[in-house]
This record gives sequence, C-alpha cells and structure tokens, in this order.
Amino acid sequence: MGHLKSRDIDSMNLEQRERRLLELKEELLQLRAQQALGGSSADAGAYKQTRRSIARLITKMNQGPKE
Repeated sequence: MGHLKSRDIDSMNLEQRERRLLELKEELLQLRAQQALGGSSADAGAYKQTRRSIARLITKMNQGPKE
C-alpha cells in the first residue's frame, strides 16, 4: 500500500479514514516484525512512510470535518 497524501485524506469520509487507519496500523506491525527478524533492505523507506501516513490520518481525524 502506498502512503497517503493530505488531499487523499480530505476526500475520504470518517468510515473510510478509520478503515484505512486500521490497515496502516496492521501494515506497520508487519513491517516492525519484518525489521525485527532481519528484514529486507528493499523496503527501507516503507516503515517511515507508513508512520507518517498514520500521523497524517490521525491529525486530519482530530481536526474534524471541514465545513
């Protein structure tokens, strides 16, 4: 899964944001496990991108709906 951009998040409704947040958290968990087991260097930036996408998503969710 790719990382999220702010404009992508803006186009989502609350349910989609919550679902995407769960998916990203699961992906982060898998990346952490992979990293702990020696992981491949092919996805060196995936961990950082996933963390940032989660932070972006949480920030937008805390801001509430734009009206």
